[in-house]
Amino acid sequence: MEGLFALSLRAAKWVSAGGAILALLAGIVLTLHQISRARCFSVVGEAICRVETDAPLVALTFDDGPTEEGVAIAIAALREHGATATFFLIGEEAARRAPLVRRLLAEGHEVGNHSQTHQRMIFHLPAFYEREVMEADAALRAAGVTRLDLFRPPYGRKLIGLPNALARHGYRMIMWDVEDPTGAATPQAYADAVVRQARPGSIILMHIMYRSNRIARESLPLVLRGLRSRGFLVVTVGELLHQRG
Repeated sequence: MEGLFALSLRAAKWVSAGGAILALLAGIVLTLHQISRARCFSVVGEAICRVETDAPLVALTFDDGPTEEGVAIAIAALREHGATATFFLIGEEAARRAPLVRRLLAEGHEVGNHSQTHQRMIFHLPAFYEREVMEADAALRAAGVTRLDLFRPPYGRKLIGLPNALARHGYRMIMWDVEDPTGAATPQAYADAVVRQARPGSIILMHIMYRSNRIARESLPLVLRGLRSRGFLVVTVGELLHQRG
C-alpha cells in the first residue's frame, strides 16, 4: 500500500507540473500574440505607426485588393479632394487585376506590399516570410510598380521573422494610429470617429475594397471632407515619411 501511495503521489506531482508547464506555455503564446499586434512596437526592427511632425499632414492608407469597386470609389473621392493615398495591395489579387494597379499609379497614388496571400505573419519558418514578401513584390512590379519599400503586415501581426525578411529586402514596416472604428453603424459615424482621432503625422487605415466594407466606402468622401475642414492635407505614406528628415 505504501508503494502504491508513493506512486500515486509522484503521478499527481507530474500531473501538477505538467499543468503548470501548459499554463506557462499558454501564457507565453498569449503574450506573443499581444506583442505581435502592437501598433507602434516591434520586437525586431521598427514599426512606423505615425510620424512626429507639426505639419498638418496625414497619410491615408487602404488595405487589401485591388477590386474594381474599391479602386473606382477611391480614385473618384481622392481626385475630387485633390488627395493622394497609399494602397497596400495583396500580391495574388494584384496579379489577377494588374490594370487596377496601373490605374492607381496613373492617378499618382502610392502602392505598397501587403503580402502575397494575406496570412498572419507570425509563428512561421523563415522561408514563409521570404516567400510572402518577395512573391508579392514580383507581382506588384509585374503590374507596373517601380518603387516598393513599404510593407503593411496583414492584420498588423509581426514578431521576428517578418521584420527580418523586410530588413533583408529594404522594406519599412508601416502600421497605423487611426483605423476603421469598431461598431460605426453609419458612414457619418465612421467618418466622425476617424476625423476626431487624426492628428498631425497620423497614418490612417481604411478597408474599402470588399463588399463587406460598404460603410467604410461610403464614408470616404466624408472622411476627406472632415480632414480638410480640420486643416489637414492628405498625402501618401512616402510623402509623410519625408517629414522625418
